[in-house]
Amino acid sequence: MLSFVKQNIDKTVLLFNMTQVDKRIIEFLKKHHVLTLATSNQNFPYCANCFYVYSEENNMLIFTSDYETKHVNDLQQQSIVAGSIVLETTVIGKIQGVQFQGKIFEPKNELLSQVKKKYLGRFPIAMLMKTTLWVVDLTFLKFTDNRLGFGKKLIWGTEASEIQNG
Repeated sequence: MLSFVKQNIDKTVLLFNMTQVDKRIIEFLKKHHVLTLATSNQNFPYCANCFYVYSEENNMLIFTSDYETKHVNDLQQQSIVAGSIVLETTVIGKIQGVQFQGKIFEPKNELLSQVKKKYLGRFPIAMLMKTTLWVVDLTFLKFTDNRLGFGKKLIWGTEASEIQNG
């Protein structure tokens, strides 16, 4: 549901309410499978690339990683993360990408069963790996889609900095 339109110089930024993620964002998230996860620990940033699957039902990104990795160690200290998912292209008119923020955690019980089924459905080879599932409970999505017009952005949610300062 569209809540309002905000004009920003020559770009239009569409802002959506918290209950509904725009179908174009959902389609993009479902189409891709690699995210870049940004963590921070004591003001030292770090990035990791992970295979993921999007859970539309929970509005979560699901990925696997080991406890010994730098990014998992970082998220134990700071569970608010950011990241991106992009379409690689050199054609400016086809540029697409999502920037996201959310709270990351290790799913348990019923949620673990649900996300495990979804992840293994997309990446069955993961059944052979001893690894841990993680989810990013999304709080903010900004989708740039130049196919809709140069610099067009669809925004859902609230940025972490706005929540902290608001």
